[in-house]
Amino acid sequence: MNDTRMTLKFPGREILLIGTAHISRDSIAEVERTIRDEKPGMVCVELDGGRYASIIRQENWERLDVIKVFKEGKGFLLMANLVLAGFQRRMGQELGVKPGEEMKIAVETAGDLGIPYSLCDREVQITLRRAWNRCGLWSKCKLLSSLLSSAFTTEKFNEKEIEQLKNRNELDGMMAELAGYLPRVKETLIDERDQYLAAKIWESGAQTGGKQIAVVGAGHLMGIRDHLERIACGKESSDVSGLDAIPQASVLSRAAGWVFPALIAALIVLGFFRAGAGVSLEMLFRWILLNGSLAALGTLLALGHPLSILVSFVGAPIATINPFIGVGLFSGVVEASIRKPRVIDTQTISEDIGSLKGIYRNRITKALLVFFLSSLGGAIGNFIAIPLLASLLGG
Repeated sequence: MNDTRMTLKFPGREILLIGTAHISRDSIAEVERTIRDEKPGMVCVELDGGRYASIIRQENWERLDVIKVFKEGKGFLLMANLVLAGFQRRMGQELGVKPGEEMKIAVETAGDLGIPYSLCDREVQITLRRAWNRCGLWSKCKLLSSLLSSAFTTEKFNEKEIEQLKNRNELDGMMAELAGYLPRVKETLIDERDQYLAAKIWESGAQTGGKQIAVVGAGHLMGIRDHLERIACGKESSDVSGLDAIPQASVLSRAAGWVFPALIAALIVLGFFRAGAGVSLEMLFRWILLNGSLAALGTLLALGHPLSILVSFVGAPIATINPFIGVGLFSGVVEASIRKPRVIDTQTISEDIGSLKGIYRNRITKALLVFFLSSLGGAIGNFIAIPLLASLLGG
């Protein structure tokens, strides 16, 4: 049995939570039917302003400035956003349902009946940045690998399997699996948003009172209930402004960025004192060659422009010396500047992200691929360089 509805009664108000699967025909029908039957004083939906606008505009990417994205250090965030959007869109196409359609129907139905509505979710960019900043290096690698594997998965879903996603036993298993694999990500994507959604739902109904309907993903149902009950009895505040802040990287995390340049510099200096200038220069040359070559190879694998390949080679050692910038910034900006994204790239990006051929064809996703693979190549080069330089020192 699917636990998709939950009624919570508090003094002066009643909140009906409807748990949905975001690409479910049944969820769309249930949401519209319930709002029309109940005629609440307020409808809340699990959407933020940006995602609601993108649903209304059919995922319009025409205002995307990919060069600006790279310069602001948001390349990985854009990749994550695109992969998630592409995965949901592909699943929706298989079932003939647009992702988030039940949220759109909730807003439209509320409008038809003259009922006020509230977009209660946190901005997706804030959620992604909080999740990314709270991950360590290993967790970031696991997160990226999970996102990339989801982009190219050939797994098919049918309507029965989608409806099972609303089943409490299925959800508990999925949440436990996510918590075990990426606990920090689960905390940010699920737990924090449970609290955030509950607080916004509570505040949205504070003025109207009476009956409220909140349409949320089924995975948030139990968490929102718990937070609402704590807010109602005064055990928890409805002020969640702190969850909108982007956490600063810890001192340890910031220091970690200097580990590789410090180790490489120490090995080269030690080589000078132990074996002379010749060995020290050879170590420097080998590191630059290894680091730059693997970054350039990454750009080549992305079929980047020859100038992007050259910039990757030259930029990788510079990026290592200054960990506040990455070689992907250099190569990505050059690629996007030489092969400027076309209108058709913005129009087809949602479809193109779902296939390797589409990613290489689309100039936006190709620039992102150049950014990612050159960064990966440079990082691998540094990993390999440490033991290689140490072996030269031992010789």
